[in-house]
Amino acid sequence: MEKFDIIVIGSGPAGFAAAMRAVDFEQKVCIIEKNEIGGSGVMHGALTSKTMWELSSDYAVATNTTRGYHSLGIKVDYNEVRKTIIQAAKEKQYQILSQIETFSPNKREKGSITLLYGSARFVNKNTIEIKSAQYEITQIWGENIIVATGSKPREYPDLPTDQERIIDSDGILNLKKFPERLLIIGSGIIGCEFATIFSNFKQTEVHLLDRTNRVLPYEDDDVSDFVSKNLEKNGVKIHYTASLRSVRKKDDALEIVLDYTDGHSKVFEVDTALIAIGRVPNTEGLDLHNAGIIPCQRGFVRIDNTCTAKNEHNISNIYAAGDIAGNAQLVSVAELEGRYAAKSIVRTTHNPLDYSNMSTLMFFKPEVAAVGMNEKMLRQQKIPYKMAWYSNAMVNRTIAMRSTTGFIKIMISDDAEQRILGMRAAGPQASAFIASIAHFINQGNMLKDVMQTIHPHPSVTEGIQECLRLFENKSIFKPEAFPDYIRVRSWSPNDEVN
Repeated sequence: MEKFDIIVIGSGPAGFAAAMRAVDFEQKVCIIEKNEIGGSGVMHGALTSKTMWELSSDYAVATNTTRGYHSLGIKVDYNEVRKTIIQAAKEKQYQILSQIETFSPNKREKGSITLLYGSARFVNKNTIEIKSAQYEITQIWGENIIVATGSKPREYPDLPTDQERIIDSDGILNLKKFPERLLIIGSGIIGCEFATIFSNFKQTEVHLLDRTNRVLPYEDDDVSDFVSKNLEKNGVKIHYTASLRSVRKKDDALEIVLDYTDGHSKVFEVDTALIAIGRVPNTEGLDLHNAGIIPCQRGFVRIDNTCTAKNEHNISNIYAAGDIAGNAQLVSVAELEGRYAAKSIVRTTHNPLDYSNMSTLMFFKPEVAAVGMNEKMLRQQKIPYKMAWYSNAMVNRTIAMRSTTGFIKIMISDDAEQRILGMRAAGPQASAFIASIAHFINQGNMLKDVMQTIHPHPSVTEGIQECLRLFENKSIFKPEAFPDYIRVRSWSPNDEVN
């Protein structure tokens, strides 16, 4: 039985990051991968969906007739789009494989990686059994083990996927052409992203099922309303307060029956139904109980502040990272936890994990970025705050870009410190400049600190500068003159009582 310092189960963002950080510490590492190298983060997740979003955005810009030019005869072929998406995924997969081969045991005495393909299961807290696709079984021993098996799309009750007409995000690349009519079940980030993508291509009639009265219900109402308004402007038909009663397969279509909270129902046909109701942890077949690990009720492997898997037997050699741990289903979080788990194995003291500055990017039209707390969170926690909102319609650079649909929204504490608590932004480059606010939150910066930064002109981030100036009534453009584009408000628990 071959022995390793660290066994990593899963080669996704968490697993690969953990393995490479372990190599930094000159550990002998084994990665076990069941399916695609790079996990869902590469082939059926962030990379492929964002590649598709980029292509759809390019197409939407190319066919836009409001900018003084008009391109004739533009066509789009789903199979060519699919080829480009797969090419992007393969590019990243071979980068991962190239690095693994560079650190193979036959090249390095210390800090090496062995890659094994197959399904992994715990025999005990140190022994992993691997079953290959050819049903060959081997066992390896690890002094420490990191579980990084990620997640998979959540199933919809009584609606099994066939990955042809009823699909989830894993089945997008199975499509042979753009569906003429598409129903997306679920109005969270994944559902809204795919609604944006297919509506950008203008080849598909897109229906979005929203069980509540607004998309992204966990976000502030103004952000949710902004997203839904722009989805509808892009051609998406949103079915608010509707629940799915049935999907009946016909020879040439799917018959959909929706029930609405006001009592009426609607029947219509689509060609494809896409289930996008979240993701669940991949624990099937791992036999975690053999190592004394019992997942929580929702199926996640809970971890402590060192990424050690919580258990009833004080076992300290098993760690977990990424979606399997359930903290946040973000590649950035997965990589952070994977690296941290590897570091915890070889070092006993280090700073605890900090999730406060984790940014979320939402690839809609326009893109939306979030970091820190929103107003709903602040009110739930009874934290007094001030909020400033500044529209991209007032920012010179976005005016020049002819892309003024968007905003900057910043929350600060309503006290003497005036700490930066959170930000929501939409529009061009939102995914890039959100990092600056994340840094301010992480550093615990106060308003007076960040006000010292002067942004270059003309830049999109001048919107941040003006938004911050609003808190001290120092902005160049005033809310009194532009109430639709600029606003400031404050809230305290006393307001709720009154």
